[in-house]
Amino acid sequence: RGRTRRRGSSGCGGCWRRARPRFSGRMPGGACPRIRTGTPVFLASPRLAGRGRGERSLGTTFADVNQQIGPGERLDPVERRRVRGSGSTLDVMRTARELADAAVPRLADWVTVDLLETLLRGDEPGPFTGVVALRRAANQSIIEGAPEAVRQPGEVDFYPPYTPAVRCMATGRSARHRVTDRDMRDWLARDPARAEKFREYGFQSIMGVPVRARGMTLGITMFYRRTKDPFTEDDQLLAEELVARAAICLDNARRFDRERTAALSLQQSLLPRGTPAQAAVETASRYLPAGGRSGLAGDWFDVIPLSGARVALVVGDVVGHGISAAATMGRLRTAVRTLADVDLPPDELLTHLDDVVIRLAAETETGTESEAEAGGGDGGEPAILGATCTYAVYDPVARTCSVALAGHPPPAVVTPDGEARLLDLPAGPPLGLGGLPFEAVEVELPPGSLLALYTDGLLGFREPERELDGALAELCQTLTHRAPSLDALCDHVLGDLLPDHPADDAALLIARTRALGTDRFAVRDLAADPVTVASARSWASRRLDAWGLADASYITELVVSELVTNAIRHAEGPIQLRLIRDRTLICEVSDASSTAPHMRRARLSDEGGRGLLLVAQLTQRWGTRHTHTGKTIWCEQLVGAHP
Repeated sequence: RGRTRRRGSSGCGGCWRRARPRFSGRMPGGACPRIRTGTPVFLASPRLAGRGRGERSLGTTFADVNQQIGPGERLDPVERRRVRGSGSTLDVMRTARELADAAVPRLADWVTVDLLETLLRGDEPGPFTGVVALRRAANQSIIEGAPEAVRQPGEVDFYPPYTPAVRCMATGRSARHRVTDRDMRDWLARDPARAEKFREYGFQSIMGVPVRARGMTLGITMFYRRTKDPFTEDDQLLAEELVARAAICLDNARRFDRERTAALSLQQSLLPRGTPAQAAVETASRYLPAGGRSGLAGDWFDVIPLSGARVALVVGDVVGHGISAAATMGRLRTAVRTLADVDLPPDELLTHLDDVVIRLAAETETGTESEAEAGGGDGGEPAILGATCTYAVYDPVARTCSVALAGHPPPAVVTPDGEARLLDLPAGPPLGLGGLPFEAVEVELPPGSLLALYTDGLLGFREPERELDGALAELCQTLTHRAPSLDALCDHVLGDLLPDHPADDAALLIARTRALGTDRFAVRDLAADPVTVASARSWASRRLDAWGLADASYITELVVSELVTNAIRHAEGPIQLRLIRDRTLICEVSDASSTAPHMRRARLSDEGGRGLLLVAQLTQRWGTRHTHTGKTIWCEQLVGAHP
């Protein structure tokens, strides 16, 4: 009693000792050789077997723990750092390449990463009952160039439902196969091209691991070996760990790409798709979205034809990035177009646009507070909404350009002689501050001048090595480059000023000014006397005959008669009649009154009130614009080849 020995052992003296109530864990004579070699050892007291006296005994089992290492720990430190560093970018293809690089050559001789084509398009995955389309995201091999691949990255491959890849995705579980397995033989027998690659490079075993993240199957990762040693359970655990790490990164990259694509599509749909027909300027534009993780911003530009053959040039920038900034940009662009239809001067238009931004900011803040109350949160930081804008109006008859800024960089001008300069304009406050005035400046531009409007992303002064003054000087210098077209000049400017992956969106609008010659317009001053109506009709008819537009004389005489009569009856002198022969025939009557006319429907007994209604019915468009000295009523009618 009290003596313990190794059962079935004789002569293992190191295992004998006197049992004591407190076992010290040390054995006389040193450790047992069987223990040192990792052989399991069991100690028991044979005297106690079957006696039932309640005496206490001790049993101990020893095992070698050197082999009990997790599969992930078998990677060397460099490989572990590479695995942990995978997914450092929100790019699907690069993340897939990092996954393949981590597995070759440590785990496999060749690795492919395929992602569901439907998932990349934004559809839900599965069911995996038919042929599955997979887009190759990465190939990696111990042979340079991965010649084993049947498909290259970016290409789509189609897998039937009986293939190991589809079965792994359908079950969501990994699988190991030898090329001699029945499933493998059936697959290769129906795919001669793939079977030829297997024979040429001597693949012996494969392993498929589904790429799953957040309960969703994204694709499949296939591991191939040439050696006769098949994939083991430990290899499968290691592969699952690698794929699981990369799956979350791939899903994040996929979601980022999808949201950025949606936001970019939204912004592109809100930007002008083409330059409208007008004769005042020749234009070219570029929009370049940011290449970083911040996504796109709220930059926009626009070309808006105005009355009197004039044109408005607009460039703006909304604070922030993403879909919210793009949506706000669309609302502001719509507001600018609506205000431009009213023919407001640039400073007044920016004043109204400032009020629009303030209302949008108030709506955004109210919506944020409501969401916070509904969710029980504190609402976080208050929403910030602001924008900058440049609004310019060019008149090809007067050859002048009126420009107003709202916290935006000044436009650049290149005269026909090659001199480049920035327009000296008041900066103006950014939109959304409220209560501060905007000021418009009118400058004369010779025909053939270049007027460049842009956003601050083009200057790139957010880069640490660039400053604002130097960027503006570089812009002026770049605009003097002689290019065969405005489109080529836009490409040259972007190429010289921006890096390959700009940190901010950039918008550029370049306009080459034109001028209407004296043979394209005619002006006549009229006295505020009813007798001048007849002379105005005769003068307009003779001018149309000289332009070869005699067919439009009847309608033009009627329109001139109505507009001049209204000016004499309801406004003040001086009165001016102007005809402009552009893409349309424009008739304008100006007076010194600021009262805007209103079209109404006259009753049968009324002797008047049908003038503007008649003008609206006989012409293509009509409207009123206010000036500093009064107003101008204008109308346009189609001439020439138009019916």
